[in-house]
Amino acid sequence: MINLRKFLFSYRSFTPLPLVIALLYFASPALPFVYFGVAMALIGESIRINAVRYAGGATRTTKVGAPSLCTSGPYARTRNPLYLGNMIIYCGMALIAGGPFMWEILLVVFAFFTFQYSLIIALEEETLVNLFGADYETYRGHVPRLFPRITPWMGSDDRSPAPLIKTLQTEKRTLQSITLILLLITARTYFGSPV
Repeated sequence: MINLRKFLFSYRSFTPLPLVIALLYFASPALPFVYFGVAMALIGESIRINAVRYAGGATRTTKVGAPSLCTSGPYARTRNPLYLGNMIIYCGMALIAGGPFMWEILLVVFAFFTFQYSLIIALEEETLVNLFGADYETYRGHVPRLFPRITPWMGSDDRSPAPLIKTLQTEKRTLQSITLILLLITARTYFGSPV
């Protein structure tokens, strides 16, 4: 029997594809939602970039775990800034795409990522407790799972962020995916038939 949590973790880059197809099928961008969507996508990606600057390329893996416990930078506000960034990006894409079912799709996007990430985070946290023990338990007790705290938690991790250029190379695949989705929404809008 397949372990749903491990499946979702391993294929987390591909599980949103049905959502992307729905966005494209119903796409009919309209102002001011495009502006709000672009702002959300930029905020989400800036959260991701900042997280990757601290955690590095270790976040791009199909194996659950981490080489070290990162609790600085955005990880001092939320234990899962990459997942938070993804949720914001995809909600922004739903607003950019617009269409007759924009609000329903936005709700489905939010519900889907909440469900998927709750399972993935539970799996990851089991592993992190085994790897880092009391250090992770202390961290988990001070920093929220997903939605960030206002002030950063002051843990013992004092790592410095990686250079932006190196981070952008690590984040290249996500940036390419965002660009492709935006291009497909644009193409669908100008060359596709209305729904």
